[in-house]
Amino acid sequence: MSGGATKPLGRRKARRQALFLLYQWDLTGQPLASLFEGEPDEFATQLAAAVAAMAPTLDERVTAASEGWPADRLGTLERNILRIGAYELEEETVPAEVAINEAVMLAKRYATEDAARLVNGILGAIRGERA
Repeated sequence: MSGGATKPLGRRKARRQALFLLYQWDLTGQPLASLFEGEPDEFATQLAAAVAAMAPTLDERVTAASEGWPADRLGTLERNILRIGAYELEEETVPAEVAINEAVMLAKRYATEDAARLVNGILGAIRGERA
């Protein structure tokens, strides 16, 4: 596409982009899209901004659900994957199964199988608390 708005990403790709924005923000303290080349997807930008705004609350939920393992002891990548998943669970923007599955997929893609199991367990506990 030339000269116009960029085509919106699918939700899965937009979540990946939101993770990238949050990862940079969490590491550098810079504004969300400041280190991003190009124009971020609208959904990714909205998701990242909402998660960043709620980060302390989401970290409390993650810490409580992980039985005392503080969110700040997690790696930046895992912490932000959990924040996205917890946000989607809290806000019910997608079904709980989708929120957890997408977070696990992010962890498998960008971290490790162990991180995916951790994400699954913590988000499963958050889901269980909400039920």
